[in-house]
Amino acid sequence: MAAGDERALGELYDRRAATAYALAMAIVGERADAEEVVADAFGQVWRTSAQFDPARGSVPAWLATITRTRALDLLRARGRRARAIDRAAAVGDGGLAAPLAEPGDAPDRGVERDEARRLVTRSLAELPEPQRRVLELAYFGGLTQSEIAAALREPLGTVKTRMRAGLEKLRGSLAALLSEGRS
Repeated sequence: MAAGDERALGELYDRRAATAYALAMAIVGERADAEEVVADAFGQVWRTSAQFDPARGSVPAWLATITRTRALDLLRARGRRARAIDRAAAVGDGGLAAPLAEPGDAPDRGVERDEARRLVTRSLAELPEPQRRVLELAYFGGLTQSEIAAALREPLGTVKTRMRAGLEKLRGSLAALLSEGRS
């Protein structure tokens, strides 16, 4: 594999995929996730095969370590998504979890950030709840549109439409609020 021989990867897969899958399944507990973990693990094995050091362990142990790490990464990501969804669903502060002020900012900069936060919070609050929710999950929760669709059990097209409409309304609302502040 280190020399780029794809047949070597195929042979390793044929010999060790079932074991890797069993390990992944034991950690993640879901068939589709375990399959994703195995695919990621073998992809990493292929990409990093030149770094394998037989003095540090056997190929099966190396593959098991990579599979375990990938499975744990998936569990951590799953936990981050769940926390992001919970934060966005929580009532209060319009879904804005983190303050916009940065340590070391000049006082006038903090005032500008507070004003921007107030304007965004006000504009978000004026959106219809379905549009506000997808925007919060995307921008404050860090979820992709596909992840939002899965979390909300909505079709991906619906999520995309709500996001586009919400962003257009936000743009218009923020422009109106900003122009009010200047007059």
